[in-house]
Amino acid sequence: MTDQAQVTWHILGAGSMGMLWATRLARAGLPVMLIMRNAERLRTYKAAQGLTLVEGEHSQQFAIQAQTPDSDGPIQRLLVTCKAYDAEHAVRQIAGRLRPNAELILLQNGLGSQQAVANLVPQARCIFASSTEGAFRESDWRVVHAGHGHTWLGDSDQDCPPTWLKELQQSGISHEWSSNILTRLWRKLALNCAINPLTVLYNCRNGDLQRHSDEVNVLCVELSNLLAHCGHAEAAHDLIPEVNRVIQATANNYSSMHQDVTQGRRTEISYLLGYVCAAARDSQFTAMHLQALHQRLSEHLQQHGLPCA
Repeated sequence: MTDQAQVTWHILGAGSMGMLWATRLARAGLPVMLIMRNAERLRTYKAAQGLTLVEGEHSQQFAIQAQTPDSDGPIQRLLVTCKAYDAEHAVRQIAGRLRPNAELILLQNGLGSQQAVANLVPQARCIFASSTEGAFRESDWRVVHAGHGHTWLGDSDQDCPPTWLKELQQSGISHEWSSNILTRLWRKLALNCAINPLTVLYNCRNGDLQRHSDEVNVLCVELSNLLAHCGHAEAAHDLIPEVNRVIQATANNYSSMHQDVTQGRRTEISYLLGYVCAAARDSQFTAMHLQALHQRLSEHLQQHGLPCA
């Protein structure tokens, strides 16, 4: 291995995606360091003696090193897998440890948090990522790889791909460098906005939205027009058939937002519908149906004692 390959993968956010990446990188023999939220989380992690990756009938434990944000040591490469609403605060806690030429890989849902992090650490290179990998936490330190997907990575400021992409290949992480990552992020944002909020409001699996196809299609038309108005026409191409394909392909699944609400967790509404509605206002685009959906969802969350921002 070259010196470049020996750069440690610091991972901030021990949720399902953080654990999935950590275990796959560690399995490939690459150095990984988990950054836990606080000393208490670090203690419980050490008691568990590592992360366990479950793939089908096979499970394997990895004794990956871990630390807290206030630990010593510089950070050259940081994978941020926190929820969108936690990302900026989490990065602020370790910003002083970042090397001048550090690289951050930001793997959050929606849009808005990536730009906030990039503004916080202008000395670092921020690479945006979007993934279709399926994973969930079976328990605190046990992650199930539920569905093989693909990860797109890109940099809206410089198009030169980083040399460490070969480490993702080595780890079996299917990926692609995208020269227009914002288009892909907007596309995924539109898909999420057309599906996730309605699954919460109708308390249903994705597939049950086929009974509400007229409402889904109206949202898709408005989203497509908004994307084109904001200069992302490519992300709007064939949105209706794509949304319906996703609904059918994931018919038995509950959306991530539905899971959050069911489990009493804060949702990422501000970085999904909230971001889209703000973009419409900023560009003076009338998004009547999206605004109404945002209002309905906000009221629903408040009724369940959850934040609507």
